[in-house]
Amino acid sequence: MKIIILGAGQVGSSLAGNLASEANDITVVDANGDALRELKDRLDIRTVVGHGSHPDVLERAGAEDAEMLIAVTNSDETNMVACQVSYTLFHTPTKIARVRESEYLAHPDLFSPETIPVDVLISPESLVTRYIERLIEQPGALQVLDFAEGKVQLVGVRAYYGGPLIGHELKTLAEHIPNKESRVAAIFRKGRAIIPKGDTVIEPDDEVFFIAARENIRPIMSELRRLDNPYKRIIIAGGGNIGKRLAEALGPNYRVKILEQSQERAEHLAEELSDSIVLMGDAADEEMLLDENIENTDVFCALTNDDEANILSAMLAKRLGARKVMSLINRPSYVELVESGVIDIAISPQQVTIGTLLTHIRRGDVVAVHSLRRGAAEAIEAIAHGDEKSSKVVGRKIEDIKLPPGTTIGAVVRGDEVVIAHHDTKIEAEDHVILFLVDKKHIIDLERLFQVGITFL
Repeated sequence: MKIIILGAGQVGSSLAGNLASEANDITVVDANGDALRELKDRLDIRTVVGHGSHPDVLERAGAEDAEMLIAVTNSDETNMVACQVSYTLFHTPTKIARVRESEYLAHPDLFSPETIPVDVLISPESLVTRYIERLIEQPGALQVLDFAEGKVQLVGVRAYYGGPLIGHELKTLAEHIPNKESRVAAIFRKGRAIIPKGDTVIEPDDEVFFIAARENIRPIMSELRRLDNPYKRIIIAGGGNIGKRLAEALGPNYRVKILEQSQERAEHLAEELSDSIVLMGDAADEEMLLDENIENTDVFCALTNDDEANILSAMLAKRLGARKVMSLINRPSYVELVESGVIDIAISPQQVTIGTLLTHIRRGDVVAVHSLRRGAAEAIEAIAHGDEKSSKVVGRKIEDIKLPPGTTIGAVVRGDEVVIAHHDTKIEAEDHVILFLVDKKHIIDLERLFQVGITFL
């Protein structure tokens, strides 16, 4: 696929890296020549220096025959204008734009072929807010991902000493919880992926990703680790867009305090947030955290725009007694570094955003893509179309489907029914199939598997 990416920032460069390894024709446009040179040294891509919304720059980038434009510059206005120019002058079939400003997002009528022709709107703040919400809803989880409109969840947990399943083979899980079906999709042990089998033994500190119907998640988590009590008290450091959205979402059901350094912003938040307590101050101020009973706080979320401030305040909150600390981190190199230390969960906005972008790029009828393990693996929801003649999956048992190496099918959603996958589960037309792909180099093979042959009408 020929794709133009506007913006060589964190999201644009990460997305280019994801797509360049999958035999796509990628061109990245940015006004910063140094950023493009660094990107071109690492990846097999074309680059064009210039402003992404200018017609001549888009023409040099190959917009005349591009199949997709992804506008992820730091300017909402540039992204929207680029989609308009691409649609009007070059008739680009698919146009995706990152739009952050809530004032634009509050008016969906702005975006249509007759107004601003953006086919897919991406709001990183909304995506990150929902991501954190799911982690708070499932205490003890490292990652929580929704599939089939929330009917199924894929949850990552760290196996703890003393968990009932630790030291036992996976096939005994059904004996422990006979009426709660689940499937372990992947295990990461010391950073290395292990394809789970019935005789695989779970060890302490393994990262275990399992899939189950939403209502069965908590009982299954209890087999892998000591079950955390539901969270009640939340402190949010940073009253920016994400901090404010999270406080709005959590306020009615949790006791939320939000810390903001700017007096003007704190006063604005106090007027807007009726269900949260707004405090003006520095989240890295030990005395302030102690005054606000940090030792009785269930979750401390560091969500400012400063990676270093987020890391330091989260580390301080953990040392002072917060049960769980999460830190928003934009630099990919920091994410793995901090998760091996005292910070429980590092949240990478670009990884959350890229998963949503990949949903619209994947071939075949892919309705959800989630990036896992800092982008090393993917969880995918694909719809099976066709019949036994035109499809490579419809009408076949899972054991008869030639899945790419390192790929497992975790569950099948058929209407409102959740079917946990077994070797003899048969795929039917229009099933939503949830797959886990450990090695992303096989993504093209997986896409081909779900494409319908030309005989299907």
